Amino acid sequence: MKKILLTLSLLLTIVLYGQNNRMIIPSDLSQEVINEMRELGSKLSASKIYSPDRLSMNDAVVQFNGGCTGEVVSPQGLILTNHHCGYGAIQSHSTFEHNYVKDGFWSKSLADELPNPGMYVTFVRKIDQVTDQVLAGVNDNMDENIRQSLIKKNIAKLVKSYPKKEWQDIEIKPFFDGNQYYAFVLENYKDIRLVAAPPSSIGKFGADTDNWMWPRHSGDFSVFRIYADKNNRPAEYSPDNVPYKTDAFFKISIKPKKQGDFFLVYGFPGRTQEYLPSVAVAQKVNVINPARIETRKTALDIMQDFMSKNDTIKLKYTAKFARIANYWKKWIGESQGIKKTKAINKKKEFEKYFLSQVKNKNLSPEYLSLFDRFDKLYKQNKDVELARNYFIEIVYLNNDLLKRAFALYNLKNTYETKGKEAFKEKEKLYAQKVSGSFDNYDARLDKELFKALLKLYVAKMPAKYQNEDLKNLDIDKIAEVIYEKSILNDSKELSKLYKKNPKKFIKIINEDPGYQLAEKLIKDYYQKIAPDYQNSRLRINKLQKIYMKAIIEAVDRPLNPDANGTLRISYGIVAGYEPRDAIYYYPISHVKGIIEKYIPGDYEFDVPAKLIELYEKKDYKPYSNTGMMPVDFLGTAHTTGGNSGSPAVNKEGELIGINFDRVWEGTMSDLYYDQKISRNIMVDINYVLFIIDKLGNNKRLIEEMQITQ
Repeated sequence: MKKILLTLSLLLTIVLYGQNNRMIIPSDLSQEVINEMRELGSKLSASKIYSPDRLSMNDAVVQFNGGCTGEVVSPQGLILTNHHCGYGAIQSHSTFEHNYVKDGFWSKSLADELPNPGMYVTFVRKIDQVTDQVLAGVNDNMDENIRQSLIKKNIAKLVKSYPKKEWQDIEIKPFFDGNQYYAFVLENYKDIRLVAAPPSSIGKFGADTDNWMWPRHSGDFSVFRIYADKNNRPAEYSPDNVPYKTDAFFKISIKPKKQGDFFLVYGFPGRTQEYLPSVAVAQKVNVINPARIETRKTALDIMQDFMSKNDTIKLKYTAKFARIANYWKKWIGESQGIKKTKAINKKKEFEKYFLSQVKNKNLSPEYLSLFDRFDKLYKQNKDVELARNYFIEIVYLNNDLLKRAFALYNLKNTYETKGKEAFKEKEKLYAQKVSGSFDNYDARLDKELFKALLKLYVAKMPAKYQNEDLKNLDIDKIAEVIYEKSILNDSKELSKLYKKNPKKFIKIINEDPGYQLAEKLIKDYYQKIAPDYQNSRLRINKLQKIYMKAIIEAVDRPLNPDANGTLRISYGIVAGYEPRDAIYYYPISHVKGIIEKYIPGDYEFDVPAKLIELYEKKDYKPYSNTGMMPVDFLGTAHTTGGNSGSPAVNKEGELIGINFDRVWEGTMSDLYYDQKISRNIMVDINYVLFIIDKLGNNKRLIEEMQITQ
């Protein structure tokens, strides 16, 4: 009975939590939200979470290299993020003699920390709403192009005049589909050094098989440090720079987690679309996702076949396979989650409620026709959405030869539109990029991809955007010619091409059979698909903005804007979930599960000998006193891409984990959040410290952080 009551209490808590949980702009934290967090166990105040005037949590959270999140964990600018966020840096420093990807990297002193040219982290020092300034002189009756032009001018003017310090930057972003605008005062630190990283057998344990899945056993973390000039301000890399000094950093708690514990995630989520109408979600699930899933499965099946028969090819294509499989798997989970939660029907129910509110509140009559207009626009939009996605998936993303042709087309276009100097400047960048595309390349595999994907392109491309020349082409035959004769399949000839003058360059590619075919597809895209898509999106976006404005007026509860790469908080409780009937997932995984999954020599499930030794000895103290070492844990926070590396903090604001993923069944939360199955996945800070200390033997980092027992 005690267990049943506890479970009922937990479920009620989740339901309560789920009513308002979205990604909240820290400056907009209301007392209502603070009270709701307190009901879940929080002791945090709004000013501790965010303050523009004194040190608060936002001063210890960074956007990591423009795409992930990180957190400051020491007074000397030490930052934690995910292993997959730091992977590029780890890989760039790896050599045959020092393979940091395989073996890990553990610097022993400041002098050993490795610089990373081009890497940066961004602090958000202040957030202000600036809607009135951005929309000055703008009205809804304007032509949309004129309207957007005026908004851009207003933003440019505001950025110039906005108060800031000389080393700070200003960014202004739209929210609620352009109904509101916020200004962010930013500081970009550009000297970021690699401090430590576990071996991939820890940081990427489970790799593709476990991606998006639970239970997870990934130690997905890496350690960097911010360096600054002598005044503690942002500076480009210099050997004279010193560790960034700050009083704003997360203390760390190694108290064991338990089901029902409150936590808060702070970070930079990339993109959600939770206010889309039901017809838009239906199109994604029933039209767009199936097309993308089929295309990627076609590519993955071919790659898998080659990789299973040849270890050299397997080594070359493992990363590419993982990249393609990542969103293939996500889209499958997203579609299944939408169907399982009946999200489309729930959106339709909301739309009925919305229309009743419009009538009850006597709002604009224009709002009553919104859904008829959406239906019409999405019907018109269907073919061009499909055409665009087939082009992106087949020509732009998943075949190396066609991707090289796309690069050559852009260079040719640069010369023809901007001249020789612009061509030469772009050529260096493209030459390096295209040359690198041969590093992990097998022409036989790529040829099979070319044939299968091009056949799919012909079979599935909507009639309006079909290329007539391609219809009657013997794709198998032309593939043999192209892969035998095209410069796009010859790294040496392609390298020589980049040394030619622009006119010679263009003459050579115009005569190339591979380029000739690709150019037809690329021109189709730019001349037919892209203009139609842009016009379609312009109309849909304009209507979406009106719909969002109407929702704000009609709905009597606080709303939080969709994620757009800006700083947000989300919160919840540690909780498992029921993915299917008679199956329940507990919210904490352990090292025991790593050993159960262990496959010696396997690229996904190998385990360092030292970890096995620590497991057998149960040598976990002080990070666990129970004989069980936690690895990852689940929670009900609303997260998405960009939250990778986000700090998860407890009721006191102490760091307890690092966010790195979501569960497969809940990937639809970008479109529709459901508290029953939407779960974020975090690596337990206890496991992070355990690996740094016991496996990395790096006491200096442990001593640098402030850890509460």
